[in-house]
Amino acid sequence: MSRLMTPFFALLFLLSAVPAVASDAESERLASADLFDLQYARAVEISPDAQRIVYVRAIHDVMSDTVRSNLWLVDAAGESHRPLLSGRQNFSSPRFSPAGDRLAYVAEDDNGKAQLFVRWMDTGDTAVVTNLVEAPSALAWSPDGEHIAFTMRVPTEKPSLATPPKKPEGADWAADPVIIDSVVYRYDGRGYLDPGFDHVFVVPAEGGAARRLTEGDYNHQGPLAWMPDGSAIVFAANRSEDWQYQRDERDLFRVDLADRRIQQLTDLPGIEQSPAVAPDGSMIAFERDDHQSRQYSLTQIGLVAADGSNPRILTRNLDRTTADPEWSANGERVYFRFDDRGERKVAHANLDGNITTVVERISGTSIGRPYLSGDFSLADDGSVAFTAGTAQRPADVHVQPAGGEKRQLTDLNANLLGQRELAEVGEIVYESAVDGTEIQGWYLTPPGFDPEKRYPLILEIHGGPHLAYGPHFSAELQRFAAEGYVVFYANHRGSSSYGREFGLKLEYKYASEDDFGDHMSGIDAMVEKGFVDPERLFVAGGSAGGIAAAYAIGLTDRFRAAAVIKPVINWISKTLTGDIYTTQIEHQFPGLPWDEFEHYWQRSPLSLVGNVTTPTLLMTGEDDFRTPMSETEQYYQALKLNKVDTVMVRLPGTAHGIASRPSRLIAKIDNILAWFERYYEVSSGR
Repeated sequence: MSRLMTPFFALLFLLSAVPAVASDAESERLASADLFDLQYARAVEISPDAQRIVYVRAIHDVMSDTVRSNLWLVDAAGESHRPLLSGRQNFSSPRFSPAGDRLAYVAEDDNGKAQLFVRWMDTGDTAVVTNLVEAPSALAWSPDGEHIAFTMRVPTEKPSLATPPKKPEGADWAADPVIIDSVVYRYDGRGYLDPGFDHVFVVPAEGGAARRLTEGDYNHQGPLAWMPDGSAIVFAANRSEDWQYQRDERDLFRVDLADRRIQQLTDLPGIEQSPAVAPDGSMIAFERDDHQSRQYSLTQIGLVAADGSNPRILTRNLDRTTADPEWSANGERVYFRFDDRGERKVAHANLDGNITTVVERISGTSIGRPYLSGDFSLADDGSVAFTAGTAQRPADVHVQPAGGEKRQLTDLNANLLGQRELAEVGEIVYESAVDGTEIQGWYLTPPGFDPEKRYPLILEIHGGPHLAYGPHFSAELQRFAAEGYVVFYANHRGSSSYGREFGLKLEYKYASEDDFGDHMSGIDAMVEKGFVDPERLFVAGGSAGGIAAAYAIGLTDRFRAAAVIKPVINWISKTLTGDIYTTQIEHQFPGLPWDEFEHYWQRSPLSLVGNVTTPTLLMTGEDDFRTPMSETEQYYQALKLNKVDTVMVRLPGTAHGIASRPSRLIAKIDNILAWFERYYEVSSGR
C-alpha cells in the first residue's frame, strides 16, 4: 500500500517542523496543545436560598499533567464570578450547610491526607474538622447544621497463612507474600485492594473526633440521608453473608445515632440506593434497579415509607433510566435526572407519578468523547443549578430559576475555543439493515467544510456497550475533524437512553453482526449524503467500542485502517482476568465460561481474526484491570501471525481511563491520527 502523503498531510508535516510559518487558517484549528488549556465545570452546588452556586472548576495543568479541581463561586445573576479555593491543591465535594452559611468540602491537609474542611461563607474562615487516615466521601450535613456525616474506608487486618521464621537483624529478605482471599481483590484505577470496608461516620461541624456508626465486614455506601430530626442516617448496603457474590444486590438501612442500632428498611430484589428523606420524614425516595440478571435494565425512582413499608416505583411510566432523587422543600415533588435519546434532562414527579421536565439538557463533564454526562443541584425554592455544554463547548454553570428563564453563568473556554474554528455537529436518523430498527447518530464536519467535496470518514464507536453518545463536546472527535475527517458516531442497539426494549436488543449479542449492522447501515447513510468518500473509511473505538471495532474488521474489509483501543479480544480469558468478573458474567452471558464456551467464543473478536486484513493500531494502559493488557497482547500476536500490519501502543502507569491525564488523551488522539494518516491515500491496488 502506498505511503505517500496527500497535500493536506504533507502540509501538516511541514507546519509541525516549521510552526512559525503556519497560516492564519491553520492556527485557528483545534490543535493537540490546546487540550491542555481546556477547563470545565462539574459538581455544582446551589445555596439553599438560590443566590450562590459553588462548583468544581476542572483545570488541565500542563506542568503536572493532571486535572486540577478548584472551587469557584458565582452568584445566580451571573454578575460575580470569583475563586473560592484556588491553587495547585485539589478541592472537591462542596456541600452547603442547611442554612447556607457554611460550606463543607474535601482537601488535603499539610500531611497530604484528604480531610473534611468547613468554610464560613461570610468571613472566609476555614477549619479542618477531621484527622483521618483515609479519604472521606458522601458528605451530608445534619438538618440542624451541627454535624456532618460521611463514609470512609476502614482498613482491616491482612489475611495470612504461614508464619515465617524470625528475620535476623539487618537481614535483607524479599518482600512478604501477599495473601488474597476476597472475591473482588483488584479494581481498575485503584490496583490491588488492601482489605477494608466502607463505614458511616459522623463528626461535629466545628471539629472533633469522628464517630463510627456502622460495624461489620460489609460496605456501607452513600449518598447518605439524615432523618429530619437528626436521630438517624439512611444508607445503602448489602449486609448478607454472601454479599461478595451479590454485587447487584443492595438494600436501604438506617442507623440510629444514639445507640448505633441498624434497621433494614427494604428487602427488594436488586439495588436500592441513593436515599433522599422527605422533609417531614414520612417517606424516602431512592434509586431502584431490579436487574433480574438481564444484560440491560433501567434504574427507576422508588418511594418507601420511613419504616420500610409500602415500597412503590414513582417513575414507572417513564421508560428511561433515572437517578439522583432530591425532594422539593415542601415535600410535594421529587426531582431527578433521566437520559433520553442521547441527552440528559432534569425533571420532577409529584407523588402520583406525574412527570414534568424542568431542564432539557445537562452535559459537558465528559470532554474526551461525547458521552452523556452532567449533574444538577436543587435550591429550596425549586431553582436548579446544572452543568451544560454544547457541541463546541465543555460544561459551564447554568441556572434555571424557579419560574424564570434559564441563564448561563460562566464561559470558561471563551478565550480558547472562541478563537478556534470548530467542527459542526449534525444529526442523522436511519434504519438498520439488520431488522429496520431506528438508530440515532451524529456526525462532525471539518472546519471549512464544503458539501461538494468528499471527505474521509471515521466511525467512532462508544463504550459500555450500554452507554450513549449525544450531540456534546468531544475533544477527541473535534481533533479528528480538525485534521480533515468527517466523524460519525451512533447509538447502536443496546445503547442507553432509548428504553428497555431497545437496550435488550443486544442481550447475549455483544459483539455480533447486529450492532455491526447498525454501524455499517449508518456509514451507508452517510455515504448517501454525497460528501463522504467510500474508499476512505476508518474505524475507532475504546473499551466496548474497541471490542466492536475489532469485531467489525473480522466481518468486513471496507475500512482502510482501524484503531482498537483497550479492547476485549477473548471473552473466555477476559472474564477470568478482569476486575468486574462477577457482575459481567451474570449480566452479559447465559452462563459460566466453561459451561457456555461456544457462546463466549462466538462473541470474541479473536474468533474472527483469520478474516482480518485491515491495518490495526492497538492501544491499552499497562495498569488496565477492566480490559487487561493481556487481551491486547493476544490480538497483537494473532494479527502478527497472520502478517497483518499492526502496532501496539502501551501506556505505562495508565488504567482504563486513558483520558484521565491530559497528555494521555493527546497521545491517544495523535497516535490514532498518525496511524490513519499512513493509509489516507487510496492505492491503485485497493
